[in-house]
Amino acid sequence: MPLHTPLCTRLGCDLPIVLAGMGGVARSELVAAVAEAGGFGILGMVRESPALIAAEIEAVRAATSRPFAVNLIPAATDPALLEAELAVCFDSHVPAMCFFWDVVPSAVARAKAAGCLVLHQVGTLQAARDAEAAGADVLIVQGVEAGGHVHGTTAALVLVEQVARVTRLPILASGGFATGASLVAALALGAQGIHCGTAFLATRESFAHDDHKARILAADAADTVHTDVFALNWPPHSPVRVIGNSLTRALGDRLMGHHPDDLPREVIAWEEGRPLLKYSTDSPLRTTTGALEPMAAFAGQSAGLIQDLPTAAGRIAAILAEAEQAMARVEAAR
Repeated sequence: MPLHTPLCTRLGCDLPIVLAGMGGVARSELVAAVAEAGGFGILGMVRESPALIAAEIEAVRAATSRPFAVNLIPAATDPALLEAELAVCFDSHVPAMCFFWDVVPSAVARAKAAGCLVLHQVGTLQAARDAEAAGADVLIVQGVEAGGHVHGTTAALVLVEQVARVTRLPILASGGFATGASLVAALALGAQGIHCGTAFLATRESFAHDDHKARILAADAADTVHTDVFALNWPPHSPVRVIGNSLTRALGDRLMGHHPDDLPREVIAWEEGRPLLKYSTDSPLRTTTGALEPMAAFAGQSAGLIQDLPTAAGRIAAILAEAEQAMARVEAAR
């Protein structure tokens, strides 16, 4: 099957498989590994210091000559920090920027003016229209099946096709896409590739803590929980999908309706000297110490399809092999 879509040419990659810019997890090692394997990597630099962003950009470039993007969240970042983050990205001449959550037209315009290709992740049809109007070049259309922060309530099977019908922009399908069969399905829906988080979180190069990776391997789709209780550090009413834990089980049926101002500030872990609070959006990383079990172990429903912990290149190779098998099944059914 033809796997080099027009979007691959636009992004400068060989394969229509994109690493989601997961905050904390998608660091330089993983981004470079995905890029070297033919995919496209996005650095997850949400609310990181300009110094770390500069160092991670330099580390990617030291490991690969392939293009990549940097992911920021304008709507969930202090304006002064966002300004410094954008400045270091533009000064470093990154080829592409990726934004998420509410569309902030000024951020898109500044990235375009700096010569960056702009990808924007959206979770609703209206957000897709807003991102296109703001000047985005690529839409990442996220279904409710996705792990991490989830911006909409519609399943990807419907939302991707819905957006494809009304936009002129190329689309990456996100939320539940982790296998070759889902790649074939995404192309059938009108996307030109897939945007994968959970599939790459569970790889050797991922900066996620080993405990987080192990929980993904042990999880089924039904083990994930859609809740807004991990509310600290983000704007109110910002639901996430995580693997259920003692904290979510204690909520019973009260998974939604939690406001940051109503939650206690209790330190449960540490990240290189930085205290991490219970109910925060921090997920456990390689360098995290403390109580990991109550933290937000982000994962999409595709966790039910993840059963091994390969390299990023191994994950991509498996997706390609599965895609060939899926197309063979389609041909056999004709």
